[in-house]
Amino acid sequence: MAQQSKSYVVTEKGQKTGILLSLKEYKTLIGDLKDLAIIAERKSEPSERLEVVKERLLTKWNTGSK
Repeated sequence: MAQQSKSYVVTEKGQKTGILLSLKEYKTLIGDLKDLAIIAERKSEPSERLEVVKERLLTKWNTGSK
């Protein structure tokens, strides 16, 4: 994501208390948070090597099985 300038909400003493983001940046951040939540939920699931998954999918595609 390209770095964009941000506007801060500050108190009368100049302390930053908030930030204003574009809707596009906000939606991107929310999407990233959702992805991280899914990763955290699936952390305990068994994993497979990419080559194994590719081979299984290619076999399935080539045989037309579902």
